[in-house]
Amino acid sequence: MKIGIDIMGGDFAPQATIDGAILALKELPKDVRICLFGNEKTILSALAERKVNAADFDIFHASDVIEMGEHPTKAFSQKPLSSIALGFEMLKKQKIDAFAGAGNSGAMLVGSIYSTEPIKGIIRPCISTMIPKEEKGIGIMLDSGVNSDCKPDMLYQFGILGSLYAQYVYNIHNPKVGLLNIGEEAEKGNLLAQSAFKLMKDTKDFNFIGNIEARDLFKDKVDVIVCDGFTGNIILKHTESMYRLFVKKGFKGDFIDRFNYENYGGTPILGINGTVVVGHGISNDKAIKNMILLTKEVHEAQLYKKIKTAIDSYTQCKKNECNR
Repeated sequence: MKIGIDIMGGDFAPQATIDGAILALKELPKDVRICLFGNEKTILSALAERKVNAADFDIFHASDVIEMGEHPTKAFSQKPLSSIALGFEMLKKQKIDAFAGAGNSGAMLVGSIYSTEPIKGIIRPCISTMIPKEEKGIGIMLDSGVNSDCKPDMLYQFGILGSLYAQYVYNIHNPKVGLLNIGEEAEKGNLLAQSAFKLMKDTKDFNFIGNIEARDLFKDKVDVIVCDGFTGNIILKHTESMYRLFVKKGFKGDFIDRFNYENYGGTPILGINGTVVVGHGISNDKAIKNMILLTKEVHEAQLYKKIKTAIDSYTQCKKNECNR
C-alpha cells in the first residue's frame, strides 16, 4: 500500500507533517509506503536534521502550495504543480492507493471530486467528526461542514455513509443512527428534518432509532448522528471550544481526552471512489501520525467499495419504488 501525504498542508507544516510521517513510519507495517508530496529540498533537509533516511520515503517534488485561505476550485486549477494537485494526480493514475492532507480542506474536496469522482448515486460527498461518549468509545456525526444546505435525500444518504463508516472502520456492530432534531417526536423540527424523518423511519438500509436531541450527543444512545453541514460544523466548533476550556481549567479524565482531535487524525471524504482523508488544519505531529494511520485503516476496509455497493442497492430499490 502507498499512502500519499501533503507535506505542505496545515498551519504547522512542513515541520509537523514531516514529524508526523516519521512517527507513523515507526508504527506502520513494512508493506506500507509513505509518499511525501512537497518541496523536495525542504523535505530532504528536514529528514537530514532528524537523522532519518530519506530512502524510507518516496518523495515527490511540488513547487507550489495551495494556501489555507485560497479559493479551493481556483487554486486547484491554477496551481497544478501544488502538493495537493500532484497528490491527486498520482491518486487518479493509481500510483498511490490513498491520499491525506491537513491543508485547504476545500481543495482536498475539489481534488477528490476531480480525481476519483463521486460514487454514482451519491448526491454530495460529506465529511464526519468524532463525538466522544460519556462511558466509552465515540460516535460519528455527519455532515460536519461540507454541505451547509441539504435536502432530505442527502441526509438519508448520510445515514448510509455514517453507518458503513462506523461498522467497517470503528467496528461498531449494527450502529444506531439518529437524526439530530429539536425534539424526539416525528413532527418536530423544520421541513428538512420532518421530510428526512419520513424517509428514514422504515428504512432497512441502516439501524434508524429516530430523532435525537443535542443533549443526546454524548450518550451511548446513538452511534451515528445525521445532520446538515451547517448544524454539524457549529457542533464541531462548539466541542472544540469545550475541550480547550476543559484543558484551560485543568480538568482531566478519559472522557475529556476523547475530545482531543489529535487522537483521531482526520476524517475520510465519504461518497467518493477512493480513499482520501482530511486532517485538522491545526494538526501537530501526533495528529498527522494518526491521520496517516486512519488512512491505512480506511483503505484496508475498502470503505468506498462497500459504500458503492450500498448506494447501488439503494438507487436500484428507489428506482423500483420498493419498500425500504
